[in-house]
Amino acid sequence: MTQGHRIPGGLIDRSRTLRFRFDGREYAGHPGDTLASALLANGVRLMGRSFKYHRPRGPLTAGSEEPNALVELRTGARREPNTRATLAELFDGLEARSQNRLGPLGFDLMAVNDLLSPFLGAGFYYKTFMWPRSFWERVYEPAIRRAAGLGRAAGLPDPDGYDRGFLHCDLLVVGAGPAGLAAALTAGRAGARVILADEDFQAGGRLNAETRLLETPAAEWIAATLAELASLPRVRVMGRTTVLAALDHGVFTAVERVADHLPAPPEGKPRQTLWTLRARRAILCTGATERPIAFRDNDRPGIMTASALRAWANRWAVLVDRRVAVFANNDDGHRTARDLARAGAEVTLIDPRPDAAKVPGVEQFNGAVVIGTSGRLGLRAVALRLASGEHRRIACGALGVAGGWNPNLQLASHHRNRPAWSEGIAAFVAGPDTAPGIALAGAAAGDFSTAGALGGGARAACEALGDLGLRAGVPDLPPAEDAPTRIAALWHVPGKGRAWLDLQNDVTVKDVKLAHQENFRSVEHLKRYTTLGMATDQGKTSNVAALAIMSELTGRPIPQTGTTIYRPPYVPVALGALAGGARGPHFRPTRLTPSHDWATERGAVFVEAGAWLRAQYYPLPHEAGWQQSAEREALAVRAAVGICDVTTLGKIEVQGTDAGAFLDRIYCNTISTLAVGRTRYGLMLREDGFVADDGTAARLAPDRFVVSTTTANAAEVMRHMEFCRQCLWPDLDVQLVSATDAWAQFAVAGPRSRDLMRRIVDPGQDLSNEAFPFMACAELTVCGGTRARLFRISFSGELGYEIAVPARYGDALVRRLMEVGADLGVTPYGTEALAILRIEKGHAAGGELTGQTTAANLGLGRMVSARKDAIGTTLARRAWLVREDDHRLVGLEAVEPQSPIRGGAHLVAREAAAVLAEDQGWITSACRSPHLNRHIGLAMLVRGDRRHGEILRQVNPLEGQESLVRVVSPHFIDPEGERLRG
Repeated sequence: MTQGHRIPGGLIDRSRTLRFRFDGREYAGHPGDTLASALLANGVRLMGRSFKYHRPRGPLTAGSEEPNALVELRTGARREPNTRATLAELFDGLEARSQNRLGPLGFDLMAVNDLLSPFLGAGFYYKTFMWPRSFWERVYEPAIRRAAGLGRAAGLPDPDGYDRGFLHCDLLVVGAGPAGLAAALTAGRAGARVILADEDFQAGGRLNAETRLLETPAAEWIAATLAELASLPRVRVMGRTTVLAALDHGVFTAVERVADHLPAPPEGKPRQTLWTLRARRAILCTGATERPIAFRDNDRPGIMTASALRAWANRWAVLVDRRVAVFANNDDGHRTARDLARAGAEVTLIDPRPDAAKVPGVEQFNGAVVIGTSGRLGLRAVALRLASGEHRRIACGALGVAGGWNPNLQLASHHRNRPAWSEGIAAFVAGPDTAPGIALAGAAAGDFSTAGALGGGARAACEALGDLGLRAGVPDLPPAEDAPTRIAALWHVPGKGRAWLDLQNDVTVKDVKLAHQENFRSVEHLKRYTTLGMATDQGKTSNVAALAIMSELTGRPIPQTGTTIYRPPYVPVALGALAGGARGPHFRPTRLTPSHDWATERGAVFVEAGAWLRAQYYPLPHEAGWQQSAEREALAVRAAVGICDVTTLGKIEVQGTDAGAFLDRIYCNTISTLAVGRTRYGLMLREDGFVADDGTAARLAPDRFVVSTTTANAAEVMRHMEFCRQCLWPDLDVQLVSATDAWAQFAVAGPRSRDLMRRIVDPGQDLSNEAFPFMACAELTVCGGTRARLFRISFSGELGYEIAVPARYGDALVRRLMEVGADLGVTPYGTEALAILRIEKGHAAGGELTGQTTAANLGLGRMVSARKDAIGTTLARRAWLVREDDHRLVGLEAVEPQSPIRGGAHLVAREAAAVLAEDQGWITSACRSPHLNRHIGLAMLVRGDRRHGEILRQVNPLEGQESLVRVVSPHFIDPEGERLRG
């Protein structure tokens, strides 16, 4: 808790001390610290273990590209694995633990993998897990599953909330470094709508980690710029916000860490918000990532990028060690040596360039390289090879490696933009085919000077606004350093031992050489064979060096060797942020029927049906369970009259002079010959001839139909019909309107249903059997002038109607029906009773319409018209789909009346073994029929239409159940249809 590595200065708030714990031990830090900076201030360099070999690892970088310092934050249900310690803001009481270890962090038992490394090289899994075959399920797969992953998820429901938001702007600026601040200031002064998003909690980018880049103090210019941006009403600055993806049409996604810097989100606030940003123009000021140089044992805790060492000292006032070495192939590394020397460190500079400029106050070796390091849990010393060939050992606790900077092109690559190689900076820059409306500025564009970043950001904003018709001028910018980039590309130091490229996945230079040797030389193959760049940092610090090494091996220039491009997201993102509020009861939108409040008042139990909540049954106080309630409701429909809300059925209005011809092409049976005022059952096929959906088509006028669909397929059928209208037959005069939500619809069924309907239908509509027969339809008024639609159709097999009124009158209508039908014994019934009624009548529904059944299977083969063409009719006539020995829909009744029939059970002959070869069909739906006082079901049975009366066994191997069933007609009730036509 002494923070012995703190030095004066920095951007931390020393007036407050924050207590936190890491691996059970208590430490102290200050506001403005990250977990990594606070641990380094307390002398902790070891923060994790690598994935494959469990090598000791400390921070490599100081930003979101960090591959090593991944930790678990918080405890209990809020525990979050794989958090980058370099990005985790410190707060009082923070609990953090290292991960991917067995035993203490300093003595990880899984480090035995490092001793086995000769057998675990690149691609070993492709060669090892192939034999013997029997080992896969018993040995290999269990072992892989145990080893998979880095941290541990909480395993408990997340107590925090997440949100989603949408914002629009003229200009989106990604990154609040010097280029981003200059761009936002330019656009904001021009009156444009601007969003400035930056993943850091402190705006300024590299300006926060540097000294003497501006003639004025950088902190003062940043503060003044932010204050002006805050005063501009059309500018929004979003800190702690990482832009994850650049999508089509100017759409970007970003995650805002609203409360990650707090122990828990404030009441009513989300932990994170996923934003969808729609920008007319965008400027990517995403900066650059410093890459290390590979040499033997370059992965020890204390070895990091030179820019990270500089950031710890200048921003967080942390000197990682009093004795520091800097290995740099470019002048930017010299800046680290100067800054650390001013901070009081004893610095040694190693530069492979013989003519590198001298840095005052440091020991410097030009023409030298680092060839190795020593130290078990942390760096103790580095070994050099001098220009003379002499070897030298230098004691130090920190080594900064500066191998050059890679512009952050990830967002630009999301539009398949291939990067181009720049010799001047020895790195890839954005290619010429950057997506329209997107520009890059500053280090992201390969301009590494501060003056270039400031001017580039302002000019990019002027150009973007000019495209939008807005005039903007470059503001007065502070004088800044404008040094050229001087670099001598050095990717790795040849020698014995392992030189690490991807530190999280333990990929070495030797692994790249092995990939080349085994002919995995394509950049895509290299990535997958070695797993290079497949870690949480997506290769931000390793990809370019690996490609350069492959270039050396193949003898081709780096541009010809190629590069992979990047996919979203830019950084790992919590699944909770992607889900937003769609969790628990809000996992998906819940649609309520018009009678929902009324059904709730009557104590209904609800069930999900597609996106709807439907009343499942209406229990009475004396009833023991759902089956008793459902059977009572079904008997009431058979004996008197029942009401069921069927609003959820899809309703599509088809209008136009060609409406009939259009429906003839959609349905396999003929619809166009339907008379006005009549309804017909329709069967819809897929292109492959299988049944897609069924419903009714009612003709309300010569050029107007209303077709119904099943609840689950309403949206899919609408999409299908709209596709056919727009793409297949655009010449037809047809318009489609989805009217499912516009009309409340109720089924009124039972022998007394006509009496009930006469009490609500206004005078003038004759409901007699002669005037309004089965399958009739009409537009009329009810309850004193409310417009309605009446259909005489029946799903229950009883005399029945469906009455539809505008949705806003649905609740009033059901209450009125219950009121005026009280003396008729009117009973509400739910989906359970509806299922009983339809199985008793033999109507096919969800269990039968699985997408794997044909019209012939359902006994509806004659509906497939041979006189016209329609979608699926040709393939429905394939010999294999209409063969005589195929499955047919049948009814089943239990031989022992009270023996249950199980949906999903298979049917075998009475004396046959319960094996696949003897399988003759399966049960699609089942229930107990209160009317028949026995268990019944529907099934698909081979040649079932010719096997009525045969006794089979139903077999349920999963639950060890079987019993005898008799094959009967699927029409258990009123097979001649006298009731529904009466």
